[in-house]
Amino acid sequence: MGGKPQRAPEVVPKVIDLEVPHPSHRGWDEGRLPRGSILNFVYLRVKTRFSISIVIALGWAGLSTYLATRWINDLAEVFTMPVAIAIVTGIAIVPGYLSAQLLIAIFFDRPRSIENVELSYPSMTLLIAAFNEEESIEATLDGARKQDYPGPLEIRVIDDGSTDSTREIVRAIEAVDPRVQLMVAEHGGKSSALNHGLFESRSRYVATVDADTLLMPQSLRRATARLLVSPADTVAVAGDVLVRNARKNLMTRMQDWDYVLGIASVKRQQGLVRGTLVAQGAFSVYDARKLRRIGGWPDMIGEDIVLTWSLFVHGGRVAYEPTAVAYTDAPERLRMFIRQRKRWARGMIEGLRAHGGTLIARHRVYSYAVGVNWGFPYLDFVFTFFWIPGLVLALTGNFMIVGPMTLAVIPLNALVTAMMYRRQRTEVERVGLSLRRNFLGFVAYFFLYQLMMSPISTWGYFEELFRRDRAW
Repeated sequence: MGGKPQRAPEVVPKVIDLEVPHPSHRGWDEGRLPRGSILNFVYLRVKTRFSISIVIALGWAGLSTYLATRWINDLAEVFTMPVAIAIVTGIAIVPGYLSAQLLIAIFFDRPRSIENVELSYPSMTLLIAAFNEEESIEATLDGARKQDYPGPLEIRVIDDGSTDSTREIVRAIEAVDPRVQLMVAEHGGKSSALNHGLFESRSRYVATVDADTLLMPQSLRRATARLLVSPADTVAVAGDVLVRNARKNLMTRMQDWDYVLGIASVKRQQGLVRGTLVAQGAFSVYDARKLRRIGGWPDMIGEDIVLTWSLFVHGGRVAYEPTAVAYTDAPERLRMFIRQRKRWARGMIEGLRAHGGTLIARHRVYSYAVGVNWGFPYLDFVFTFFWIPGLVLALTGNFMIVGPMTLAVIPLNALVTAMMYRRQRTEVERVGLSLRRNFLGFVAYFFLYQLMMSPISTWGYFEELFRRDRAW
């Protein structure tokens, strides 16, 4: 993992409570290539970088299609030509295209630095929705109280009708720290609790953190700094959420790598097109006035996804800050993992149903990322009902579905993984942290994780399409 991480120089900001939009900062260096590139002197606009990534990815897909012609013809003798094309496209060509585009997106990802920048930090309210969180709320509040946020900060815990000792714990902390406030609400769900806190707040910005999530001391400041240096229509910033209980068992070890590599890499890819599609409720910072204008969080199973897409519909965009780190508890048991990931899959369908068509029709650069989400149900379906059975056949010596062509994607995925790991390690070391040594979890993540995820996601898609009851 390298030597001892060195902390970045601290920013000495000017503190002032502003109630005006932040400046657009035209001329920022978002188009610079990664340091060390022989083309580092070249400025590339967002659309140019996006176009390059698409052209390279399409070239890869074209080569893959050419090489897969015989494979498709052989499958057509068993499944018919349309089904054969759908299978090969879903398990080889499109995944290869997406991996190639992701690789180029990570290479070009170079947002403006927030180091040593003098900024004016507006008032901030940190919202924590809590329901029966007696085991974790004290640690969460401890992390919130240790924030080095330079502006006025208040911390509001909205108790959503807890029946345990959550309120008593918060009241005890409230008695010794005037920044902490307890708000009591009737049990109405997470979105209702967050909205209760949002509309009672008068701060310029609000942030959310889950009641089982621990913020690092610099995280709130760094997420806000990203919002301040971004273009004026940026209305939210998603923080970098990692797994706190990664050493618990193999389940959490795999999820550790999913957060470090999978989720973070998608956010970087979406950042290339100026459209991080999920400002997750676990830790994000928002322009409070923009949230109030759209009515706050919707009463949906994927409230953070639908909220983010609503911000896009109303003219905003969302950024991502990899050095604003928060640690959350990942599900430790398979049953809880299935329940969580089905919620995520259903939340994506809710977002597509509510705003997907509108965002695609706008033909903005970020419309590409929305379009990719439209394709995920198809990819997960093909993976579940063809790739997994094909893998079983391959173990018996039948390579009709899973064979050399599908294995060709592995080196590309390995390259994406290596580049993303290096980038993530650099970012967390910048704030004095380090990535865990978790080799067993990595092997399981690389080879087994998708075997779990695609069937679970497909299950979630069907539940949402048929409007099954929500289960938390």
